[in-house]
Amino acid sequence: MTTNHQIQPLTSKELDYIVDCISNETMLAKHCAAAAAASQNHALQQALLGFVSRHEQHLNTLVDSLQTHSNIAPTQPQ
Repeated sequence: MTTNHQIQPLTSKELDYIVDCISNETMLAKHCAAAAAASQNHALQQALLGFVSRHEQHLNTLVDSLQTHSNIAPTQPQ
């Protein structure tokens, strides 16, 4: 049995949630980067830079999601 999954347009609530997540991931990456730069402990710096990388991956995933859905977004004026 095969199923055909079509992408549905995102609701305004879903868009708001993704925008909030993008903002949070950006903030977390910046905070981790600042903490890594301020730290004198090499192991802590490496851990924090790993967190920066993970938050950037999350950010890229969210942005990719928006780009995927932009092709099917309604084009009604606001």
